Amino acid sequence: MSIILYAIPVFFLLIAIELILEKAKQTNYYRLNDAINSLSIGVLSRVTGIVKQLIPFTIYIAVFDHIAVVDLSSFSSIQQEMLTSEYLLVFGVWLFAFIAYDFLYYWNHRLGHEVSLLWAAHVVHHSSEEYNLTTALRQTSGSFLSWIFYLPLAVLGVPPMIFIAVASLNLVYQFWVHTRHVPKLGWYELIFVTPSNHRVHHAQNEIYLDRNYGGVFILWDRLFGTFQEELDDVKPVYGVRKALESWDPIKANWQVYAQLVRDSWHTKRWVDKFKVWFSRTGWRPADVAEKYPITMTNLNDYKKFDTVLSKDTKLYCLIQYALIVVIALVLMLNATQFEFSLLVALAVFVTFSLFSLGMLLENRPFAILMEGIKNLVVIGLSLWLVEVMWLNVTLSIGSLTCLFILLFSYLTSVRNTPKEDNCDESQVC
Repeated sequence: MSIILYAIPVFFLLIAIELILEKAKQTNYYRLNDAINSLSIGVLSRVTGIVKQLIPFTIYIAVFDHIAVVDLSSFSSIQQEMLTSEYLLVFGVWLFAFIAYDFLYYWNHRLGHEVSLLWAAHVVHHSSEEYNLTTALRQTSGSFLSWIFYLPLAVLGVPPMIFIAVASLNLVYQFWVHTRHVPKLGWYELIFVTPSNHRVHHAQNEIYLDRNYGGVFILWDRLFGTFQEELDDVKPVYGVRKALESWDPIKANWQVYAQLVRDSWHTKRWVDKFKVWFSRTGWRPADVAEKYPITMTNLNDYKKFDTVLSKDTKLYCLIQYALIVVIALVLMLNATQFEFSLLVALAVFVTFSLFSLGMLLENRPFAILMEGIKNLVVIGLSLWLVEVMWLNVTLSIGSLTCLFILLFSYLTSVRNTPKEDNCDESQVC
């Protein structure tokens, strides 16, 4: 967790650089509503992960303590007065853990595309119809089974702290490959995951479907027959065949789970009620598919989901997202110090705020009321903080300034929110 937290400023710096390139090259790889939606989903995954990851990590420790065939803890860190051979052993343990984790990640990722229940969690990452660095942060909050794939590392004696470190490094590496600004990289493409071969992974074109699952090493795909090179004459179309068509981060996480529940409920055969969850992705019982058909994306007549936002609403949404990020960071940085009830309260507030922001991005009429309620809560807390810290003039002035900006942006957003639901080709969104 700490490695990812330290990497967050770098993530946003790289996003800023990509936005500069976007402006300079006029590439139109970003849409504000899509970017905020991706970032909101990322915040939600980090916040829910604080509580959700506790049990799997406890199980990993239990397996490591009681079932590990060898204990590699003594080779997990550099100590004073170590011999050269011992340095090499430490390096070897870390290298082994890093490569083994990526191998297991490949199978976790691959089955996440091939098994319906696992796809229900992983689909969140693929639900954006854009491909930029914000897409990398579009991580699931609903993954409950992926930790099982990494228990072999505990059996092989990889210490919990090394496991957390290599998992974080693997995730951090994957951030930079979510860009369209980097071309093919020659020999590097043969060994490592790159922007080019990961663009293939995110595409929904028939030739690109279910390819390139590696996290750091593309070697696994070449070895197991799932590699596909990015073709010059086939431009990737990003997203999933059943489009999300929403800026709601909660819907992004539950949409496929909800579909599986409905299919399992409506099908008449008991074997199909179970099969729905563990079948190949996309499979549906014949009786359900006939009675409740699902419309898939037609790539020959493809149009991205979008909504019209005024400039004031865009500014307001950016301010609100920044506020939510601050609260989320406070939550993550102090998770071990806060009482559980306070953790839950803050997590619920962040979730509600992200949902409300998503509804505002969709121009839902009730979003204005939700934002008003949320802002009243924030204002109350801020005024309380000003009262508590009245001796600290800088913090008090800063809090009052933020309140003024918050109220001003909210009122202008209410006044200028457009009534159109979707863009047409003549509108700028």
